[in-house]
Amino acid sequence: MDEKQRNSRAVRRAVALAATAVVAVTTGCTAQASGAGAGPAVTAGGVTKPAAPAFEAADAPSAEPSPDATPTKAPPKEPAAAPAPSRTEVPEPRPETEPPAPRTLMASGSGGDQVRELQARLRQIAHFNRTPTGHYGPVTAAAVSSFQDKRGLPRTGTTDTVTWDRLLGMTREPTRAELRPPAADPVAKPDPRCMKGRVLCISKTSRTLSWMVEGRVVSVMDVRFGSQYTPTREGTFEVYWKSRHHVSTLYDSPMPYALFFSGGQAVHYSSDFAARGYSGASHGCVNVRDEAKIASLFAQVRDGDKVVVHW
Repeated sequence: MDEKQRNSRAVRRAVALAATAVVAVTTGCTAQASGAGAGPAVTAGGVTKPAAPAFEAADAPSAEPSPDATPTKAPPKEPAAAPAPSRTEVPEPRPETEPPAPRTLMASGSGGDQVRELQARLRQIAHFNRTPTGHYGPVTAAAVSSFQDKRGLPRTGTTDTVTWDRLLGMTREPTRAELRPPAADPVAKPDPRCMKGRVLCISKTSRTLSWMVEGRVVSVMDVRFGSQYTPTREGTFEVYWKSRHHVSTLYDSPMPYALFFSGGQAVHYSSDFAARGYSGASHGCVNVRDEAKIASLFAQVRDGDKVVVHW
């Protein structure tokens, strides 16, 4: 190949290379950058750089807002509500349960075996110095009051559940002899006039009535007499009238189981004696405070039986 042909081929090759470069610039058919959607490469200073991805122009937010756009303001936030102060629940005070009030068991006017036991127990600790009678009168009330005072209890003279429980805790169960001592125990020596026949032997010294048959004591009971202004007569008499449901015509007061022996004076049951004991007095009659005993006596005594009232 001559020189001319070689130059001509070189020129054609150069033209072909230039055309290829132009086509490459206009069509952008270069290797894509890594990642889909990359833009055409840009050649600058002989160095080919990949163009920015095509999606950036459309998707990237503009740096400045459009002049026609109305700026939107976020609604002001309401201040958060302050947390409610913690409350410590204070339970309402519960009313204290008061102990039940003491219940009354025995009081003045009461009678029966429980009263007899009360008297026997009080006698064990030297608060009652008489023979148990089974009748709750002023003497028993005073003994109960004395016991309550010594134990720091209210001095009511009434035996309530508290007083009774305290007494039970300090004493033992009374024996039969303590509850019902022999009849001769409280009785004074009988008057000689009482040793024969059927006699109501009444002693003002021991304040007792002994029902005696041929010198033997059948029963004994506590009695009280008239005051100094209406004294009970002394001497030997006879029962001349029995009246089971008698009522005094002078004083309009009941005289149950009346055994009349001298005028208007009689041996009879007295509810006042049972309630008040020796703090009271009769209008001359011989009062008996044990209703059961006088009822039994009334059934046994006959008209004409002797009555002896002595000191």
